[in-house]
Amino acid sequence: MRSRALLLLALAACASHRASSAKAAPPAAAPAVVVTASSRTLSPAEIAFRALPAIVTMRTEQSLGTGFVVRSDGWIATNLHVIVGGPRVKVTLSDRELDVVEVLAASPEHDLAVVRVEARGLPVVALGDSDAMRPGDAIVAIGNPLGLENTVSNGLISARRKFDAGVEVLQISAPIAPGSSGGPIFNDHGEVIGIATAVLEEGQNLNFGMPARYLVSLMKAPEPVPFPEFAKAIAQIRQSGAPKARKHASYPASLLDGCTIDAQRLIVRMVSDAIDTGAPLYNAGKTSSCYHVYDGAAADLARKLPPACHGPAKAIGDAQRRAAALADPSAQAWAMRDAFDALIEAVMHKQHP
Repeated sequence: MRSRALLLLALAACASHRASSAKAAPPAAAPAVVVTASSRTLSPAEIAFRALPAIVTMRTEQSLGTGFVVRSDGWIATNLHVIVGGPRVKVTLSDRELDVVEVLAASPEHDLAVVRVEARGLPVVALGDSDAMRPGDAIVAIGNPLGLENTVSNGLISARRKFDAGVEVLQISAPIAPGSSGGPIFNDHGEVIGIATAVLEEGQNLNFGMPARYLVSLMKAPEPVPFPEFAKAIAQIRQSGAPKARKHASYPASLLDGCTIDAQRLIVRMVSDAIDTGAPLYNAGKTSSCYHVYDGAAADLARKLPPACHGPAKAIGDAQRRAAALADPSAQAWAMRDAFDALIEAVMHKQHP
């Protein structure tokens, strides 16, 4: 069982475009997922009041996302791409911060993961019937856009769509921003019917969530892997599977000479936003869309940088030209991502020499 789970997680690393030696005891078999129905329609304020204690913030060295508690003994659901950003994942609950100790289940196809923290008696959310949702049904989304925790927004199911390999997604009108990935989408009875997954910048208010039925399947068949092993597998596969076009760019801190602190913050924010948006597209096999997100973000950043901050603007332009000369969209996306990573590293070195 363990080896099969590790293989699944290693495959997740190949799809990913983000970057205690003691063996943890397997959890008890997951109980049946009970869908509890409210006797009446709830307002967005009522849904938020009930759900917020079970919403968590997920942080790694390279990513920020959202999750929600699905079992009181520490089971948390989120996006897979949220947990592949480093050797540790910090989970911020309403009253404390804990490390993820295990990855219980993961689905690269659906960009979903169930992880565990060492906790008992946590507040939980109920899972609802995503198959019952129709275009026009009201929904509420809760997440941490750009780190603004517990942001509540409402909207509608805009459509049910099928992407590659028959994977269905819920298109929603409630806004999703980087940092909200992995957050719950509720029906008007306060049940989770979807998991916020992606936003397409090419169109206005095009946001998507994975139906909760995919999460229910994951919870029924946990194959726990200690998080250190998961992180090690991710790092090894990413290193060995990087496209040959990737050049491992590196910029000196002097590249930022003439850039104010505000300009440096702008670089980190816009680059991080682009990665958070493009990574799920790459994971879903939409490599061309990922590249266009990165290329558009790069052009937007170059326009917004002040004239004195010419070093990063030139580096961005050079990266765009290198990427445009490549034929494979995957290699194009990696060429831009490599430059993005190098820019963030340069800012870190500039601020913390």
